[in-house]
Amino acid sequence: MPDTAVIRAFLDPALFTLAGQVTAFANRELDSDPEPADDAAARSHARLLLARLGAAGWYAPIAEQHLRACCLVREALAAASPLADAVFALQALGTLPIVLAGSEDLKHRWLPGVLAGTMMAAFAMTEPDAGSDIGAIATTAQRDGSEYILNGTKTLISNAGIADFYVVFASTDPSAGNKGLSAFVVPAETPGFRFVRALTLSAPHPLGDIAFDNARIPAGARLGAEGDGFRLGLGTLDRLRPTVGAAACGMAERALAEALRHAGTRRQFGAPLSANQLIQEKLARMATDLAAARLLVYRAAWEKDHGAERITLEAAMAKSFATEAAQRIVDDAVQILGGRGVLAAHPVDRLYRSVRSLRIYEGTTEIQQLVIAGQLLKAAGVPR
Repeated sequence: MPDTAVIRAFLDPALFTLAGQVTAFANRELDSDPEPADDAAARSHARLLLARLGAAGWYAPIAEQHLRACCLVREALAAASPLADAVFALQALGTLPIVLAGSEDLKHRWLPGVLAGTMMAAFAMTEPDAGSDIGAIATTAQRDGSEYILNGTKTLISNAGIADFYVVFASTDPSAGNKGLSAFVVPAETPGFRFVRALTLSAPHPLGDIAFDNARIPAGARLGAEGDGFRLGLGTLDRLRPTVGAAACGMAERALAEALRHAGTRRQFGAPLSANQLIQEKLARMATDLAAARLLVYRAAWEKDHGAERITLEAAMAKSFATEAAQRIVDDAVQILGGRGVLAAHPVDRLYRSVRSLRIYEGTTEIQQLVIAGQLLKAAGVPR
């Protein structure tokens, strides 16, 4: 269970209850799930997880825009099943733009299925030449009467090939750079849309390339006005970056628990590992990093839940610190477990393969550091 004692200042009674409920669900329903053997199995299992999470009601905080609740859900899921956390994360990424800027028709069409776990979402922003540099997006959406014609390629798209709809970012005015980007909801059955290929990660996670070849979508599929895509994309990421930090905390918490359990039971040189001062130093550092990460994550979420218009600085701090700390914590857990920590069947090895991507997606650590510095310099009136 997430250590609610550390973050109690940011929670209310209903959130304490939620933390216990989602942890009990994760321990009961997810922790014993075997890891999918290959990419095909991961894709099939992701759809099963989608339905199980929907049936339990865990997607509700996404539609409610309750950021602390989303963080608690992701922390509990990530500790038990990184794949289940990824399923939840993509429902949030692909749904929040509709919540924020979708017409009533779009909300009516997609949100009930998302919340029930019968519709799988995807978020299609990254391209072969456009990662952190969103302004380099080359996919185009050309207006043609009451429709738009989409052309282009997206890569490293989670849920590619298994999603029911994609929130796609494309340029409606290539000469305007960032200000020419718009966002659209594209159903998977759209003629001209195709799943190009799967991309396989070391940890089970449906990923792939998609393409648009004169794919026609109605103008009503646009989210907000033309040119709103950049603002909508960054606003979505701002809101959800703390939840990435929460997932990192969940993985780190599980790694620390496994390390503590092993250190207390494994004997070396006539004494438990826990008697070794070097092991104690690792455990102390792991616990301190985890507590600090949780405080940053839930501070950012609390600010948004209490009406902050933007949490750019807080979200960047939470995401960058929590994911980097989780990488260190999981690595130390592997070291404490020794050979057991690199066995494919061990939870710590699964965490080791899963935690690495958190430092990259939704804005790399380096980009977050630039964001933090930029916000500090702007507040201080210092040129940059």
